[in-house]
Amino acid sequence: MSRRDIYYWKCDRPAAFHGIQSRGAADANLAAQLEIELCRHFDTQNVVLSPGAGQGNHLTWNAEVDGKPLFIRVENGPEKDAHLAVESALLDRVRAAGVVTPRVFGCDASRSRVSFAWQALERIEAPDLNQWFKQGTLEVPKIAFEIGVAVAKWQTIKFEGFGVLDEKLRGYRASYADYFHLRLDEHLHFLKTRGFLANTDEILAEIENHRALLDLPQGCLVHKDLALWNILGTRDQIAAFIDFDDSIAGDSMDDLSLLACFHDAAFLQRAFDGYQSVRALPEHHLRRFWLHLLRNMIVKAVIRVGAAYFDRDDGFFLIGSGSSGASLREMTLSRLATALRGLREGCGLDILSA
Repeated sequence: MSRRDIYYWKCDRPAAFHGIQSRGAADANLAAQLEIELCRHFDTQNVVLSPGAGQGNHLTWNAEVDGKPLFIRVENGPEKDAHLAVESALLDRVRAAGVVTPRVFGCDASRSRVSFAWQALERIEAPDLNQWFKQGTLEVPKIAFEIGVAVAKWQTIKFEGFGVLDEKLRGYRASYADYFHLRLDEHLHFLKTRGFLANTDEILAEIENHRALLDLPQGCLVHKDLALWNILGTRDQIAAFIDFDDSIAGDSMDDLSLLACFHDAAFLQRAFDGYQSVRALPEHHLRRFWLHLLRNMIVKAVIRVGAAYFDRDDGFFLIGSGSSGASLREMTLSRLATALRGLREGCGLDILSA
């Protein structure tokens, strides 16, 4: 299917919230088919699969293929989405821009032989940085700076069009404003009818007041799911950036705003410092930052409400150690309010609380 009318796949896909609900072990029949496909692709009979540790909306396995360690991702949703092939091409583009990503050793999103799309990646033997962060051992200033550097580097990648990318790495939408507003009314209506947000008219009015900020001449690469669980490494060094499946052609402040969905002013200031060590901040960067934080928090609220994230405990990757789903709900509402205030008043980063 085309992702032309998708703002964010996890909540806008036709099978809404597929793959992000709690689920049991992957289907054994699918694993058997995957093993056959990997044997065919790599021309070997020596493939061993074991469950992977992915927490996203793909099924994952670790694989040993003739002794080579690989990480396998499978998309088996009913939409028959082929976007893993787009992401595979993006991983190569990002690595060429000077940001380390896993190498792609195989990908078949055609579904011509099996009912699912699959991707075989270099397996990097490092946990995601969120594990260190939740333990309180992550070297936050150093890592935040390096994230800012990486964002600035992959922004050298430019595209025709805006929004979600097609198989030729072109954005589906003719203008950035068109993409930014895509499903916005639907997202806010969902949050209002579910009793999560009462001030949706106020939010829409403030976005409209800043419509001119969306007049971009060209879009740059935006990861669109930038978070510590999509970065692998040690306590003080990044090993790789992963999961560019939701990447778009968009605004240069979008990825930095995504960091603000989870982190405080000190973290963001270090990320801004890293970014500025490579490239200058764009015009009106603070208001663009708050505008995108507001849009991203709306999407995250839709996902969190729709997938019942607020009912989880601190074993869930989004919830800090010793916290609860209720605290995640409170933080979500607070960050929405902060983004709205920042946009309205043109605030500095200091209003981002810990």
